[in-house]
Amino acid sequence: MDNRELAEKLFPNIKLTVGDIEKKYPPRNLAQGVPVTRVAPSPTGFMHIGGIFAALISERFSHQQNGVFYLRIEDTDKKREVEGAVGLIITALKKYGIKIDEGEVELEKEIGAYEPYRQSQRVEVYQVIAKLLVEQGLAYPCFCSSEELEEISKQQGIEKARPGYYGKWAKCRDNPSEKIIKLIGKGRPFAIRFKSSGNFLNKITVNDLIKGEKVLPENDLDVVLLKSDGLPTYHFAHVVDDHFMRTTHVLRGDEWFSSFALHLQLFEVLGWTPPLFGHISPIQKTDGVSRRKLSKRKDPEANVEYYEKDGYPQEAIVEYLLNLANSDFEDWRKKNPEADSRQFTLRLEKINQSGALFDLVKLQNISKETIAKMTADRAARAALQWAEKYDKDLAKAMAKDSGYLEKIFSIERGGTHQRKDIAKWSDSRREIGYFFEIVFEKTEMNWPKLLPEVGPAEVKAVINKFLDSYNVADGQEEWFAKIKQIAVDLGYAADLKTFKQVPDQYKGYVADVAKILRVFLTGKTETPNLYEIIRVMGEKRVKDRLKKALKKL
Repeated sequence: MDNRELAEKLFPNIKLTVGDIEKKYPPRNLAQGVPVTRVAPSPTGFMHIGGIFAALISERFSHQQNGVFYLRIEDTDKKREVEGAVGLIITALKKYGIKIDEGEVELEKEIGAYEPYRQSQRVEVYQVIAKLLVEQGLAYPCFCSSEELEEISKQQGIEKARPGYYGKWAKCRDNPSEKIIKLIGKGRPFAIRFKSSGNFLNKITVNDLIKGEKVLPENDLDVVLLKSDGLPTYHFAHVVDDHFMRTTHVLRGDEWFSSFALHLQLFEVLGWTPPLFGHISPIQKTDGVSRRKLSKRKDPEANVEYYEKDGYPQEAIVEYLLNLANSDFEDWRKKNPEADSRQFTLRLEKINQSGALFDLVKLQNISKETIAKMTADRAARAALQWAEKYDKDLAKAMAKDSGYLEKIFSIERGGTHQRKDIAKWSDSRREIGYFFEIVFEKTEMNWPKLLPEVGPAEVKAVINKFLDSYNVADGQEEWFAKIKQIAVDLGYAADLKTFKQVPDQYKGYVADVAKILRVFLTGKTETPNLYEIIRVMGEKRVKDRLKKALKKL
């Protein structure tokens, strides 16, 4: 039985040819050099922030050159597939502004001429190519059971041999035709393996768009191309799909760099020009004195839902990831504070080869800047939208009066001194919750701890004098003049300079008086401009709170 007959025996139902597939997926009508990139996640769980990072790099790299960026779902590992994970992928890409030109833009709704974009729906394509490889003597059926493969691995350990299915360990590589026919006749399950002609002792030089020129051992592994269920492995499927989808640049995780030689070998034996490859090192995290990659199991911040629940604006995440991708993005942003981040030119050679270091403090600072730049209306709507999902009580209070909420967010917004107390929407309860009675009244305020140098009599004196002089119509200068007068009347200095000159003669200075009012109106020692807070709260709320405080003292 020759190879052609064997191919027919293994794939009796495959009638299409490679030519048919080439005709169905012709070369793209794009100018020379225009990139076609993709993101190809597996629906095996939550969306990792590293997946968004890689997708962002691929999408920006392509679109900044007027190229094509598509989504391909690599769902051939049915044992690990998680229900609903495809929807999570699509939602996450949309949420972070990663624009898909082709693929599944909504669940089970595809756009693009190179469909289907789910690998599980492209099985016939893989089988056509696998059949071709068998015909050419470049692939063969493997009947090894999982037990037999485990025994091979065990024996390799005993002999301290390199693991894998190759050389003398490739038990089915040279099975005679009679044995193959007999096993097929018995209904024995089989996989299709690549018949590698490589020599591990040989070295090949590869060019990586991110890592640069590297030397790797030649591949000699007879890897599985099609599993016994007929579905392809990643090694095979990505080569076939990237060829027929006419991908020009593959920007993927560093975990595939060790398989780079194998993938190039597959492209070579099939007679296809490989795309250019760039391997992105995983995002790193400091753990004690060492660094390790961000872990799905150990680190909640690996899951994109972490940022959703904490309330980071999506554009802040994008800004931060661009900082991780290219360190010069930060300088570009300083020079272009109002520019769309898409105007920044991402450069692959500037991506950190050893893996960017995740810094939550840096993310929070970027997020503070992002929120500070928002209009009051937009910030109010975004905070409410988050609270409706994650803080129902706060949302209920916020929703009662949209005008009041917008006024709250208008405090110290714009101008040279922008408020930057909110880094994420989950900070809203802590930073603005005191504006709402339902939150303020539930807050246990330990004012002696907040004002350790002040006694009840002093608090009463300050509050009573403030209530006597308070006029809702006062402008800020007039209001502050009254606060100064209260301070002077009660033995405080009118300003810091005066207090520092003769501190023994004063109880403190005007800021200490304002602090007493701040604590009993907000429950906090540090807030944005107190006058603005009082103005937004309104006369009734301010007087009611201070009168209640007097009764409790």
